[in-house]
Amino acid sequence: MTRSILVVDDEMDMRQLLKRSLEPDLDCEVHTAASGESGLQLLSKKFFDLVLADIRMPAMDGLELLALIKRAHPDQTVVMITGHGGVEMAVEAMKRGAYDFITKPFDHDALVMRLDKALERSRLINENIRLQQACGDDNDLFHGMVGRCDGMQRIFQTIEMVAKTDLTVLITGESGTGKDLTARAIHALSSRKDGPFVAVNCPTVPEHILESELFGYRKGAFTHAVSNRDGLFQEAHNGTIFLDEIGDIAPTIQTKLLRVLQEKEIKPLGDTKTIRINTRIVASTNQNLSEKMKTGEFREDFFYRLNVLPISLPALRERKKDIPLIANYLLKKNVVKLQQSKKKLSPELLAMFIAHDWTGNIREMENIITQGVLFSKGEEITPEDVGMEKNGSDDCLVARACRELSYKKAKEETLHQFNCNYIGHQLSETGGNVTRAAKNCGLERQALQQIMRRYGIKSDQFRSK
Repeated sequence: MTRSILVVDDEMDMRQLLKRSLEPDLDCEVHTAASGESGLQLLSKKFFDLVLADIRMPAMDGLELLALIKRAHPDQTVVMITGHGGVEMAVEAMKRGAYDFITKPFDHDALVMRLDKALERSRLINENIRLQQACGDDNDLFHGMVGRCDGMQRIFQTIEMVAKTDLTVLITGESGTGKDLTARAIHALSSRKDGPFVAVNCPTVPEHILESELFGYRKGAFTHAVSNRDGLFQEAHNGTIFLDEIGDIAPTIQTKLLRVLQEKEIKPLGDTKTIRINTRIVASTNQNLSEKMKTGEFREDFFYRLNVLPISLPALRERKKDIPLIANYLLKKNVVKLQQSKKKLSPELLAMFIAHDWTGNIREMENIITQGVLFSKGEEITPEDVGMEKNGSDDCLVARACRELSYKKAKEETLHQFNCNYIGHQLSETGGNVTRAAKNCGLERQALQQIMRRYGIKSDQFRSK
């Protein structure tokens, strides 16, 4: 679908110039309006991906137009045009919801680059809205996993296929990619679904205890064995046992598990007889088992017994197209779980999510979204709510705007932003308690109150309702 831009400017030459230059370079359709009033009329009839409006116009100026646009279309992306003398007004426009501002005379290539970024923001907003609506019917949900990319669709098909068998499955992938959910999906889709699903987090159980936990023991097998006890394999009889992070277990346990895979039987500690079991094994690891085999840390024969049906889960950074869908699913899930009011992700935060490397994968994303659901003050979760502010000055609109101001004005603006962010955070942490916030800041209560008055910060904004 062709992208569309509405240019609102009272100068006919400027409107024609922008239409003539932007349409081919941005591959878009440019509509023009000679006044704020006519621009609003067009917006009421047609959707535009971007509004590019001059600040200084007769009758209705750009700030008034911006306010009316945001009232009727809160998510509309608006970029303001200003001369060098109107930079302070442009900064004010950004505070009121404009996405960016551009100063005249402007370099054409720089203009195209900035507007392309603004159009990308609009695309993210519309995709976000669509995905939030799509998440409501659970069409993309596969046993707790979400993914539309080809790789994940193939994995879902593989899960359905291997679930019909009774063979051993080895799930590989980085931490946080969904290995536990994959194991549970295999069990839920199998003929064993009515049997037990027993998960064992192998690295958390010490080696000397793991053997007795898995296979059980008989009375007198060791000092504290005062009675017989069944192991987890027996507990999972007629069901599935999930050996999570099996790459961390010691070679001695690997040898005993190899026997289980070969013979389908276990021997409890202190027993002379073996016990037949009917338990399916699903294992997982975040480690490179091929490398561990080379160093002798992982038995080759055990690996090949485990790796009958392999499933390799991709890292989140390898499935960027799924990130908005996953983020919105996790948002919806945590809003319900934490009993919060309706929330949405800001386009800027969603853009950061897509660009982020996600070394902790989906688990890392869920942690960040949980923070956003709990700590965001309004309906929209922003980068600031989850500590993902960009530090580079080129990525901060206010910082870039400050470079256009005089030293004195830039300093005032920077101090204003710092105090609002810093003191706002302290008050948020203390639930609006000024005395405690002052103590955390290392200030006297009166000194903090003076700063709050200077910058218009009110403590009641941070008190729990």
